[in-house]
Amino acid sequence: MSIISLIIKREFIAKVRNKSFVVMTFLSPLLFVAIAVFIGYLSSMKADTKSIVIHDSSGLFASDFIKENKNGSEFKYYDLSKLDVQALKDSIATERFSGLIVIPKTTNINDLESKIEFISNSSPSISFVENTQDVIASKITKLNLEQAKLDTLAIQKAQSKVNIHLVKASGEESLKGLNEIKIGIGGAFGYLIMMFIIIYGNMVMRSVIEEKTNRIIEIIISSVKPFQLMIGKIVGTSLAGILQFMIWAIIGLGLMFAASAFFGVNVGPTARISPEMMQTAQHEFSGSAQMYIAELWNLPIASIIIGFVIYFIGGYFLYSSFYAAIGAAVDNQTDSQQFLLPIIMPLILSVYIGFFTVVNDPHGTIAVAFSMIPLTSPIVMLMRIPFGVPWWQIAISVSLLFATFFLVVWFAAKIYRVGILMYGKKPSWKELYKWLKY
Repeated sequence: MSIISLIIKREFIAKVRNKSFVVMTFLSPLLFVAIAVFIGYLSSMKADTKSIVIHDSSGLFASDFIKENKNGSEFKYYDLSKLDVQALKDSIATERFSGLIVIPKTTNINDLESKIEFISNSSPSISFVENTQDVIASKITKLNLEQAKLDTLAIQKAQSKVNIHLVKASGEESLKGLNEIKIGIGGAFGYLIMMFIIIYGNMVMRSVIEEKTNRIIEIIISSVKPFQLMIGKIVGTSLAGILQFMIWAIIGLGLMFAASAFFGVNVGPTARISPEMMQTAQHEFSGSAQMYIAELWNLPIASIIIGFVIYFIGGYFLYSSFYAAIGAAVDNQTDSQQFLLPIIMPLILSVYIGFFTVVNDPHGTIAVAFSMIPLTSPIVMLMRIPFGVPWWQIAISVSLLFATFFLVVWFAAKIYRVGILMYGKKPSWKELYKWLKY
C-alpha cells in the first residue's frame, strides 16, 4: 500500500502544482458566471417585433388577428385588406413586412380550411403557424355553430374541465408532476457525473500518454507493478479533479449569488419571467407550492446525497480505468479517438434510459436491470433513488460497480504492461485482445 500511496501523492501533487490546473481552477468559475449572466441578460431582452400584414377578402378574420396584438406577442398584425394583394406580395419580397396572410373570399366558409396562404421570405416557426391555425379554426368553428343555430355560449358552459384528485394509498394527498421533479433531481446529478467523467477521464488518459511519450515510464515500470501504477494514477488524478470540482462549485455559487445581488441580474431561464407573471403564479399556486415543498422534503435526501457521492466516485474510477488503458495503448490523443466512442456510448445510453424509462416506470424491469449494470448504474440508479429504492438493490449495484472497477483495472493493467512500452504503432482491437492474454 505504501507504493500505491506514493504514486497517488505523486500524481495529486503533480496535477495540483501544474500552472494550467491552478489558472483554470480559478478562471473557469469566472467564465461560467460571465456566460450565465450574459445569457440571463439576453433572455431578459424582448425579441424583435415582426410585422405581419393581413389581406382578408372575406372580412371575417382580420379583427381576430388584431386582437392578438394585445397579448404581447412578438408578432404585430396589420389589416391591409383594402390594398392590392400583388403590392403586398412585393412588400414581402423587399422585406418591408415579415409575412402576409392571404384569406380569399368564398361562399362556403369551410373551404378556407385549405385555401389560406402565408407568404414570407423565410419559413415561419412552428409556434407561429400553430397559433395562426388556431385563430382561424376557432373562428370557423364559431361561425359553423352560429350557422347551425346553436348557442355557442351554452356550448362553452357545457364544456367540462376534469381535475383528478391524486391520493396515495396511505391517504396522503399527492401532486401532479412530482415524478418529473424527481427525475429532474436525479437527472441533474446523473448528468453532472457524466460530464465529470468525460472531462476528467481525458485528464487521466493525457497523463498516461504524456509519461509514455516522455519515456519516463520505463524507469517507473521497472520498480512498480502495472496494477499498482494504474490504481495510483487513477486515484491521484481523481482526487485532483474532485478538488478542482469542489473549488469550482464553491466559487461558482458564490459568484452567481453575488452577481444576482449586486447587479440585479437574474441568471438562468427565470430571467425571462416578468414580475407580474411571478405575482400571478404565486397567487394561484401559493397553496400547492407549500405542498410541493413538503413533498420535496419527504424525498430520501440523505440517500440521494450519499448515493451521489458513492456513484460519483465509483463511476469515475471505473471509466478512468478505461481511459488509462487507452492512454497506455496509443502514442497520441489522435489515435485514441477510435477507442473513445465505446466508452461514451454507455453514458449516453444511461441518460436516455433514465429520462425515457425511469420517469414512467422507475421500478420496472428495464430500469432495475440498467441500474445494476456497472457501466450505466451511476446515472440510472441516481435517477431511481428519488423514487425510493430498496437498500438491497443499492447495495448490489454499488458492489457490482466497485467489483467491476477492480476487474477493469486488472485487465487495463495487462494492456498497460504491454502497451506502455509500444511506440510508433497504432493498435487495433484485435491486438488489444492479444495483449490481455499475455
